[in-house]
Amino acid sequence: MAMFPAPTRRALLAAATLTTGPVAAQERWPTRPVRLVVPFAPGGPADLCARLLADRLTSAWGQSVVVENRAGAGGNIGADLVARAAPDGHTLLVPASSIVVAPFLVPNLAFDPLRDFATVTVALEYPMVVQAHPSLPARDMRELVEHARRNPGRVTFSTAGVGNTSHLAPALFGHIAGVELTHVPFGGAAPSQAAVIGGQVSMSFNNPLQSVAAIRAGQVRGLGVTGRTRWRDLPEVPTIAEQGFPDYEAIGWVGLLAPARTPEPVLAQLERDMVAVLQEGEVQARLRTAGFDPKAEGRASFRALMEADTRLWGGFIRQANIRQD
Repeated sequence: MAMFPAPTRRALLAAATLTTGPVAAQERWPTRPVRLVVPFAPGGPADLCARLLADRLTSAWGQSVVVENRAGAGGNIGADLVARAAPDGHTLLVPASSIVVAPFLVPNLAFDPLRDFATVTVALEYPMVVQAHPSLPARDMRELVEHARRNPGRVTFSTAGVGNTSHLAPALFGHIAGVELTHVPFGGAAPSQAAVIGGQVSMSFNNPLQSVAAIRAGQVRGLGVTGRTRWRDLPEVPTIAEQGFPDYEAIGWVGLLAPARTPEPVLAQLERDMVAVLQEGEVQARLRTAGFDPKAEGRASFRALMEADTRLWGGFIRQANIRQD
């Protein structure tokens, strides 16, 4: 099956800039408050990113930028809302990487991630951290596999919802390792994390925002990191690749999307202003402190990333027969 090496994920980042349709005349934008729709519950990477950006963009645009959480259906409710919004740049989506896999999970999905949105910027990326409740008798990924083989289906993992990176990353690992792990979905990264800390589930693959503090506090045990290198805030926790699974990698991201057919001048200003904000030293420092790798990549790179992840994760979803219940 296709793996997820970094060069493959980035192979299309030199793709041509997305064409968004005829250029429309714009005298001024924005002319009223701008909504940043986060399709998840508060407390996760997309929510944190949106709130950080909203403060900066309010000052830059002279209009209020309001974060609106529209959680549900693994992010699809909020995404559909923005896909149907007027393409005038006043309603925008702050998606996670799970948006690209929605068509593979939901029959007759109301929107198409590549057709119904115009890319603006990639804001951040992050690996997942494998964390286990102390009651799980495993101190690394090899011991986790051994325990799961002895107890098929009894090792449970919580996620922020069906089809996002916190779900696909452990599903991919279980597939590669040949063990059965039982999925327990929640409505966001924060409740998923609470389930691990409370011992409702055995483990999770969660973002560094939730994971690092819990590991430092001794609430959970760090077993591995899904990136190609060890995470800067957890240097003692080895990558999954270096624990006997050399081809394994799973990376999440957050970006900014506008409805398709948003006028070119508006997209150009969005891209320019977003890149400028994301390049600010204070913004980058806050994102790193929160546990993310800040990015400031524009429309062409974001489009290529979405296309590459659509092919890679889509192929795995088909092979593993993953569906959203």
